Amino acid sequence: MKHPLPEFASDNWSGLCPEALDYLIRANAGSAPAYGFDEWTAGAADAVRALFEHDAEVFFAFNGTAANSMALAHLCRPYQAVICHEWSHIETDECGAPGFFSHGARLLLGQGRHGKLDPASADSFLGGEGDLRFPRPAALSLTQSTEVGTVYSVEELTRLCTWAKAHGLAVHVDGARFMNAVVALGVSPAALSWRCGVDVLSLGASKTGGGIGDTVVFFDRDLARGFDYRCKQGGQLAAKMRFMTAPLLGLIETGAWQRNARHANDCAAYLIRRLAEYAIEPAFPPQANAVFIALSAAEAAALRERGWAFYVSQCHGAARFMCGWDTTPERIDALVAALRACRAR
Repeated sequence: MKHPLPEFASDNWSGLCPEALDYLIRANAGSAPAYGFDEWTAGAADAVRALFEHDAEVFFAFNGTAANSMALAHLCRPYQAVICHEWSHIETDECGAPGFFSHGARLLLGQGRHGKLDPASADSFLGGEGDLRFPRPAALSLTQSTEVGTVYSVEELTRLCTWAKAHGLAVHVDGARFMNAVVALGVSPAALSWRCGVDVLSLGASKTGGGIGDTVVFFDRDLARGFDYRCKQGGQLAAKMRFMTAPLLGLIETGAWQRNARHANDCAAYLIRRLAEYAIEPAFPPQANAVFIALSAAEAAALRERGWAFYVSQCHGAARFMCGWDTTPERIDALVAALRACRAR
């Protein structure tokens, strides 16, 4: 079969990195208890706890949609609401799954520059206290890194978590690219999560060289009570769980998660430098592994005609180019050359 070159449409187009694949192959040897009662799943849960330096409750789901939606449903009653940025993944890309899993909880859409929620905007949803016509906020959901490739600093995240706790809101973080954010800031996973006040994190690994599945990390064990039943009812209890968890264990034990995230971030920085040579400016500050560029309809069409796949956001209209663990400088150079040609035409 043809082996396609690394693409920029998404960082989850890539295959498993060697370390994750090695652990998957090892987990495939012989038989093991089903439904998560295997040593690989236990090892992955313990590895997550060690990574975050916290005795957290750890659960596994098939994908980020389920991880985010089940976590938010666990934090909200059907008549309550989640405050999030208007460009957040749970609003724009989950097909209403948070409302489906929560049986009706609403998303309240705040604003903020560069994809980061402004505390003042979030605060505007709290004026309806006691008004039965308006859903009562119960949770704050933030995306790290954001949908436009920016990153909440430790100070920004702490400020939002402190605000949320002062108003009785639990804090959830959609961490599909959490590993990229950690590396970008040069901090520990603990420093960018529970130490800031985060209660629940949906930890993604498929975009950092892992395989199938996301991890739901409850830093508040009391808050996690009954979540195992929610996973089962939601169709997220995998029979052969070890094939979801062994690659994650490989990423953590070998340190590949950090190397892969750093490589992806470095590739995005290289792409920015190459674009700057031709005065092509990013649409948003590139702080992790995503680069957004404003393209005209003609330029986008011409680039696609040349065989390049990429996503154009319906929120802000910029084209997204994602770098992953398998991105190469040569492929970036080819992309820049194609962009130049399309602009010249």
